[in-house]
Amino acid sequence: MIPNSATPSAHRVAALLLPSIGNLVFVAILFVLIFSIGNGLLNDGDTGYHIRTGELIARTWRVPHTDPFSYHTPPLQWTAHEWLAELLMALIARAFGLTGLVVFFALLLALAHWLLYRSLRSLSDDLLLCTIVILLACATSATHWLARPHAFSLLLTVVWCDRLNRFQPGDRSSLLFLPAIMLLWVNLHGGYFVGLLLTAVYFVGSLAEAISAPSENSSRKTKSLFGLLIACLAVCTINPQGPKILLFPLHVAADPFVINRVTEFLSPNFHEFLPFKYMFLALIAALALSRSALSLTETMLTVLLSYMALYSVRHVSLFAIVLAPVLMKAAAHALDRLPPALFHFYQARSQNLEATDARVEGRLWPLAALALILALAATGGITYRFDDARFPVAAVEFLKRESIPGRMFNNDEFGDYIIFAAWPAYRVYIDGRSDMYGEQYGADYLKLAHALPGWKEILKKHGIDWIIFDTVSPLTAALQEQDDWRAIYSDPVATIFVKNDPQHASWPAKYSVPESAGR
Repeated sequence: MIPNSATPSAHRVAALLLPSIGNLVFVAILFVLIFSIGNGLLNDGDTGYHIRTGELIARTWRVPHTDPFSYHTPPLQWTAHEWLAELLMALIARAFGLTGLVVFFALLLALAHWLLYRSLRSLSDDLLLCTIVILLACATSATHWLARPHAFSLLLTVVWCDRLNRFQPGDRSSLLFLPAIMLLWVNLHGGYFVGLLLTAVYFVGSLAEAISAPSENSSRKTKSLFGLLIACLAVCTINPQGPKILLFPLHVAADPFVINRVTEFLSPNFHEFLPFKYMFLALIAALALSRSALSLTETMLTVLLSYMALYSVRHVSLFAIVLAPVLMKAAAHALDRLPPALFHFYQARSQNLEATDARVEGRLWPLAALALILALAATGGITYRFDDARFPVAAVEFLKRESIPGRMFNNDEFGDYIIFAAWPAYRVYIDGRSDMYGEQYGADYLKLAHALPGWKEILKKHGIDWIIFDTVSPLTAALQEQDDWRAIYSDPVATIFVKNDPQHASWPAKYSVPESAGR
């Protein structure tokens, strides 16, 4: 706390220099993303093909409707639903490289969770509880912090929930810009569907209220939310796919191959360290202890987002963002049930923190943090790139030098990086766009990747001439035992095999296994 004995000028200086809790939230998240996670924002190879897609859009002034990155014929139909985000990513990467892209997404994610904190503060005067909830929500959301278009959806979900929550007491102006935001959102990422779902939930909750307790206010709220839902559905059709975009999220969610095989669509693994399970349990405990009835809207949100997060790990961040206000409300009522001595102790701490926070401004902290990061990025003090211990960086450099002809078979994560580093010279068998490849190519990929019975026939079926795959994998082990395949490159990450038959007799003479082979 700022000392009471200080002079007015000292008070003013301290107020300017000391950070508020909100500023600490922003700076802490930004520093964690830049100096701790850093390269981890590039842990998903999808970032690579997003950049190349954006470059293609910038070069052709067209959003692709068929796949340009694989060699499958006829070209596969592709819904490039993230085209605007990909264009932005390409422009940033062109101007500032991968380091600039990481800094951009770090700022985006820090802004999203700072806005979540501000939204929580607008709902409660209990600063200590807000701080605890935002820390838990940030830890939970962090499981999906990556330099990918879905980061835009996290930010816009925060904004969307805040606007809807502000509308609940009757602030009709809070809905004013949501259709415009939806127009932007539908072109940035398929997560726009979350905005439609949230609007529908609030509409149903308001309609139930209007039916059970009719009033002019409840009727007006219901009409406003219904109008918002119709307006948002209408603007969603303004995109390169037209009205078909409304069915795209449903198509992905209904695809059993994608849902059951793609890692980020699987359920969370509770045997691992997972902040989500602690936030989920905290929500259950708070609801049980508070004994306060949730509104129908809050109940539907709790059930829907809990189901989504338990069903698919990719929805955990949405769980943290949407249900943070519900957790805070339930926890506030639960605190009222504490023993008097413990409650007064907590209340005193919260009031002291609130008194201190009210006296400080600390706007210099976010500006200084941003200036430091930009300076480090500009001078090379921080640099980010795809991790060569995770991605086939060295192997792709070998490919670019040697120009191996024919059709490849590749690890799907490798495919994303190959598109980034070696397209259009090389076209992939598969990459991270599982919704596009579907079971037709995905099932064959899994059988080959695990060297399951029939894997040789799949190689013949697709006319595979060479293979780049994990050095430590069932497929690599199986290929090393085959006389008709020969390794021409190997490092700890990737091994490259070519056919060893008369048709490709010149290959073994042209290529040799590097000294790194087998290490």
